[in-house]
Amino acid sequence: MAERTSTGLLTMMLEPTPAVAMTLPAEVREKLAELELELSEGDITQKGYEKKRGKLLAPYIPQIQGVDPSLQIDNRIQASSQSVLPGSKHNKTRPANTRDERFRSDLHTEAVQAALAKYKERKMPMPSKRRSVLVQSSVEACTPPDTSSASEDEGSLRRQGRLPTSTPYQSHSHPAVEHWFNRVIQSSSTSSSASSTSSHPGGRSVTNSTTHAALNANTAATALADLMAHTQLGVPVNSRVSSKIQQLLNTLKRPKRPPLREFFVDDFEELLDVQQPDPNQPKPEGQQMSPLEGEPLGVVTNWPPSLPAALQRWGTTQPKSPCLTALDNAGKPIYTLTYGKLWTRSQKLAYTLLNKLSTRNEPLLLPGDRVALVFPNNDPVMFMVAFYSCLLAELVPVPIEVPLTRKDAGSQQIGFLLGSCGVTLALTTDACQKGLPKAQTGEVATFKGWPRLLWFVTDGKHVVKPPKDWHPPVQEASNDIAYIEYKTSKEGSTMGITVSHSAMLAHCHALTQACGYSEGETITNVLDFKREAGLWHGVLTCVMNRMHVISIPYSLMKVNPLSWIQKVHTYKARVAVVKSRDMHWSLLAQRDQRDISLSSLRMLIVADGANPWSISSCDAFLNVFQARGLRPEVICPCASSSEAMTVAIRRPPEMGVPPPGKAVLSMGGLSHSVIRVDTDEKLSVLTVQDVGQVMPGALVCVVRVEGTPYLCQTDEVGEICVSSGSTGVAYYGLPGMTKNVFETIPVTSSGLPLSDRPFTRTSLLGFVGPDSLVFIAGKIDGLMVVSGRRHNADDVVATALAVEPMKFVYRGR
Repeated sequence: MAERTSTGLLTMMLEPTPAVAMTLPAEVREKLAELELELSEGDITQKGYEKKRGKLLAPYIPQIQGVDPSLQIDNRIQASSQSVLPGSKHNKTRPANTRDERFRSDLHTEAVQAALAKYKERKMPMPSKRRSVLVQSSVEACTPPDTSSASEDEGSLRRQGRLPTSTPYQSHSHPAVEHWFNRVIQSSSTSSSASSTSSHPGGRSVTNSTTHAALNANTAATALADLMAHTQLGVPVNSRVSSKIQQLLNTLKRPKRPPLREFFVDDFEELLDVQQPDPNQPKPEGQQMSPLEGEPLGVVTNWPPSLPAALQRWGTTQPKSPCLTALDNAGKPIYTLTYGKLWTRSQKLAYTLLNKLSTRNEPLLLPGDRVALVFPNNDPVMFMVAFYSCLLAELVPVPIEVPLTRKDAGSQQIGFLLGSCGVTLALTTDACQKGLPKAQTGEVATFKGWPRLLWFVTDGKHVVKPPKDWHPPVQEASNDIAYIEYKTSKEGSTMGITVSHSAMLAHCHALTQACGYSEGETITNVLDFKREAGLWHGVLTCVMNRMHVISIPYSLMKVNPLSWIQKVHTYKARVAVVKSRDMHWSLLAQRDQRDISLSSLRMLIVADGANPWSISSCDAFLNVFQARGLRPEVICPCASSSEAMTVAIRRPPEMGVPPPGKAVLSMGGLSHSVIRVDTDEKLSVLTVQDVGQVMPGALVCVVRVEGTPYLCQTDEVGEICVSSGSTGVAYYGLPGMTKNVFETIPVTSSGLPLSDRPFTRTSLLGFVGPDSLVFIAGKIDGLMVVSGRRHNADDVVATALAVEPMKFVYRGR
């Protein structure tokens, strides 16, 4: 409101009459706005401004004899006031009871003329370049009343455009009037240029609103002059007039909006306010931790020198031994892949990839090239054949998810990974290729962000049988890249983690020793077979030990959450690899199935045992299925990461390991990275279970999360780091990130390096408890720092799952 007043009053004083202003061409109004802008910026003097402006308005302002055109601005006010002098034809037609009767007073006429004369003599102040319209007009600007606050007669006059604007003053004005005019003039001068360009796009003013604002401002001046003139002579003022003018004054004093500086005071103070540490916060008091070393890797006689060598052994000596059984969405087995079939089909595909795919008589693929594996989650057989065929052909498989749409955001990141890896060929099945989006030519469409790929279907009719004298180059495990596993960070970017042949073999060896795997065992796998624990147990380690895998597709789990338990009972499986969600879902459907037994299980591996909420799923699952043959010591949570692979796992009971442990920790202490044991009775505690012992052949330490990787104290939470031959090697094509994650050198409190061996960061936050058991309290990706205190996103989920919903969780909160 204040901004509108100042702008309107200045426009009234500097623009032509309203009738003329409405007829000004658009280019003239634009040039006037540019002139005002030059004046406000100081690019032109006041005299030059008036001269140029007079030339612009000369053709549109009625000429007055004997007056300089530059002075017609002021003379226009006198000309407009002459239309309402006594004796004019407009006044003769007005009723006698209108408010114009008061304007016929000679005293009133003299007061208004004196005030305007005083104003004409005052020189307009030059506006400042850096003053804001909001700050200037917020407190000091004057706001005229709108039509709703005026009398009916005044509203009718305004609508007719015949409101009296007063005659030139011939007597002295009241000091209060002069002060009020000074404030209005000051406010108007600083905001005119800004309002002419910011209020109306393109710098064009709206004539109707400008005229209305000018009339309102003129009304305010006339009303105040009238009040002062009557008060000086002791003439009683009409109460209605007084209330209206008082209302006008109150409106003028009220700012339109707070000063601009008030919008930023609080935020600015928060930025300057450095969070001071609480002197009473808990601090670690223990000694510096010592590195934790796992048991040495045992020497196995007749151990295959590489994973392809193990496949060759079982494919030729045990060809009818079952390797993998696939199920349909109804839970029925649709195909069982034997080790003999896996060996021969992998040979055919490897030969085809190396010898039958060519461009311009040159082979399309050479050893070491990267190949994308695009297979759905319900076809583990074709994926396994494609994966081992790449290993036999010395190609590097890059398993990825099937793209859903051409512009899928997650698929774009996968495409960036494929481009950085130089992938030119994608292997898939015939059914999967038919479901992919197609271009107008009928070929598979190029997905957004993906490199141009050649799609090859791995079904039997497209694969050529190799000659009898051709044999794949089965060699010992080396440091060359075996496969690349993708990982998506919390920011959404996708990175490729390279795993060497030697690391893949060492990891299979460590898992075999830690889990006690033996030949011919049956394992039920509910996880994704393309990455992490599902790949490590259900595709790699199983082949090393000639195990039989029952692969449960995710689509079947959604239809029948008890399917994995039913297969454990049917196949008398010894090992099952699940997540806590699978255990939770089975609890909801267990009433539908009563004739099942889990007594055959010797190991139930909980792949996400590092999550704080997994303990509740494990306890609830044990309470229900203990009556059906499940032993408490069978549940084996583990901790892993894509970079370090398996970090720790709870051993099966027959291996003579210490009993499992639980830790009830204070949430307040954890928020300061300090371990403080508490009691179960409190709500502000976090109960975590151990994830077992360190993997064989690994060296583990805990370092501080921020800054230099100093070793933590024994009662301090930090990031777990692993030094082992069975971890990932690097982020493909990212040497900087590789050095920070895969080549960390922990240092002691004295600043000396802990070892000359590099460590790999796991992104797991935890500590080492009694009996050398590893406890995980969260992850780096879920870490939130609020007012200097650390919280983990997993803790929020664990708290929500731990409370009783009917008591603590309310709708709408």
